[in-house]
Amino acid sequence: MMDQALLLGVRRWESAFLTRLMKGLTRLGDPATWLIVGLALGLSGGDGPRQAWLLGLGASLAVASSQVLKRLCCRARPDCEIGGIGGFAALAENPDAFSFPSGHTSAAFAIAVALSGEGSGLGALTLILASGIAVSRVYLGAHYPLDVTAGVVVGALSGLAARILVSGAHLLLVLGYGIVRLAA
Repeated sequence: MMDQALLLGVRRWESAFLTRLMKGLTRLGDPATWLIVGLALGLSGGDGPRQAWLLGLGASLAVASSQVLKRLCCRARPDCEIGGIGGFAALAENPDAFSFPSGHTSAAFAIAVALSGEGSGLGALTLILASGIAVSRVYLGAHYPLDVTAGVVVGALSGLAARILVSGAHLLLVLGYGIVRLAA
């Protein structure tokens, strides 16, 4: 199986430094981190509240979608005794038993796509971070490469949906405000 071979190939990179780095990247993809970033954006003024909405909606759509897919597909994580790789040990704790798609990757790429084109550099920064989070999930043995690839797709679609929904809501607010001003 190519997916398993790729995972085991990545595991050959293992070193104490890379393990610390990858655990740090994975922690940056935890919900608590995104919540703090979203709150900071929301309180920052300017475009911050819009960016907070994009981040929150993108991440929420990605997490919901990835959790539904995890429950439908029920793919075992690489370190599971049944359905996983015999004798394989993950380098970090896994949040649940299912692997496909990667929720960390889905959320990170949803946020990156949702914030792309916002003119603040957040899109590029979050894309770099999302890529690191994706690699960390394979390196740590939490996911097969296919799980992470699916997470990228789920995340990108969720981020795009968030951009469309937030832009549509903004357009409705502007139109509503214009109508109220005309009626006054």
